[in-house]
Amino acid sequence: MSGEGDSAVGEHGVSKRAKAANRKAVKPETRLAMVRRARRINRELAEVYPYAHPELDFRNPFELLVATVLSAQTTDLRVNQTTPALFAKYPTPEDLAAAVPEEVEELIRPTGFFRAKTKSIMGLAAALRDDFDGQVPGRLEDLVKLPGVGRKTAFVVLGNAFGVPGITVDTHFMRLARRWRWTESDDPVKIEAEVATIFPKSEWTMLSHRVIFHGRRICHARKPACGACPITHLCPAYGEGETDPEKARKLLKYEMGGFPGQRLNPPAGYPGRPAPPLGGDA
Repeated sequence: MSGEGDSAVGEHGVSKRAKAANRKAVKPETRLAMVRRARRINRELAEVYPYAHPELDFRNPFELLVATVLSAQTTDLRVNQTTPALFAKYPTPEDLAAAVPEEVEELIRPTGFFRAKTKSIMGLAAALRDDFDGQVPGRLEDLVKLPGVGRKTAFVVLGNAFGVPGITVDTHFMRLARRWRWTESDDPVKIEAEVATIFPKSEWTMLSHRVIFHGRRICHARKPACGACPITHLCPAYGEGETDPEKARKLLKYEMGGFPGQRLNPPAGYPGRPAPPLGGDA
């Protein structure tokens, strides 16, 4: 017998005991360390996307509310290409509530699920007309009572039309919050609550924009562009996507990849190109 036991040295000169010790040396991240890392991610994303903004075109709270409802299961770009004709014909809740459903369906058909969405936006328009004097309410508890309006939609409207801080947990935010280990939950309400404990309330709305921007442009669902990501040093999920810098750059979307953005009428300071109207060339 050799008598090596647990301290046996393998062919590469590393003992089994040393390997075990190395595995134990990688300690789980503490809550404090996670919070510090999360806040640093937010600060660095603010430098990457100083122009982060809601990517739905709107001129008033009513247009933002309708556009957000229409954005379910489609892109903001497709909504932005669809709403000009809708709002030209029905500029107020009273107008939309009194519309012929089939005519609304035809106008919003490009956004998909147009029958269900017609029912929602006409229903919320009627509720605004009947219960809120034709005005979009600025309180969460009132907004979520409207047809087709959940917490995500309500926070989009509150944060961007009324300046009320809120965390918008869409698919991008949910994916990145989990990749960055801010949460282990897959429930939007729980994610919202957990992330709210990490950041000051004053940061919630802009945090949402920055995370969603990053998810759309770099940290994609199927193949993240890890090799072109500016916050890899803070990301526990680095390596899930393409790490080669040249290949990763080809995965970048919107202005990061030199393509048009999602808004037909982007805000001042946006570095990319406006999106084309429906049927237009990019």
